Amino acid sequence: MSITIDQAFVKVFEGEVHEAFQRLGSKLRPAVRSRTGVRGASTTFQKVSKGIAGTKARHGAVPVMTIDHTKVECFLQDFYAGDWIDKLDELKINIDERSVVANAGAYALGRKTDELIIAALDTTTRNVTGTGDLADTVGLTKAKVLAAFEMLGSADVPDDGQRFAVVGWRQWSDLLNIAEFANTQYVGEGELPWKGTQMKKWLGTTWMPHSGLPVVSSVRQCFWFHKSAIAHAVGADVTTDISWHGDRAAFFINNMMSQGAVMVDGDGVVRMRARE
Repeated sequence: MSITIDQAFVKVFEGEVHEAFQRLGSKLRPAVRSRTGVRGASTTFQKVSKGIAGTKARHGAVPVMTIDHTKVECFLQDFYAGDWIDKLDELKINIDERSVVANAGAYALGRKTDELIIAALDTTTRNVTGTGDLADTVGLTKAKVLAAFEMLGSADVPDDGQRFAVVGWRQWSDLLNIAEFANTQYVGEGELPWKGTQMKKWLGTTWMPHSGLPVVSSVRQCFWFHKSAIAHAVGADVTTDISWHGDRAAFFINNMMSQGAVMVDGDGVVRMRARE
């Protein structure tokens, strides 16, 4: 149990305890390919090359596309998040401390899931670069967005409603200053931020802010990607175990999972760097 549990004693707090603000679980898992029930230390995801159509002479053989099949291996990692709950301390507080710790551990593992996916996104070598509005020293501009849009299109990344863009909160503010992103006259009421969350559709893409994106020299790394470009594997989903330890007169709350993520198709991810 945390040594600061006494701060939650009734004599200090007469009301409820509010958990620290944190992202509640994974935001990116629905945005990538995901496979559950994986057995073993790793799994593989298939990558298929593009096919090419051709003509044939009358009575001739049909041309063969000879599609290349390659495998991308995804390794699983085990993660744990636990804490102690002293039995007698529970008598001194008016909250369900076991539930609080269990939720906090589950949320921590949810953030770890996003870290794995972001680490896979961060391996991309396709970057929006240039000067002026495209420079790393400026925020997320319309020019950067359109440049990334062109890069995805030129690589034949499907525009099928499964494109996602994840940006930092500073960059989300930059986007809100772009009329084409924020104004209903451009995007329509149905594409405005969804109820209960800051997330919206623009340019056939689901945009969302995220506080966990890497920062390098005060430059936030933002990503625009297709769902099929990143793979996420689950050996064991987030589970919680609560056990009593008589020698400690305390409960131990253990949250655990086994997951991994990997880049499958580098053409399907574009990095947009923006000043933080």
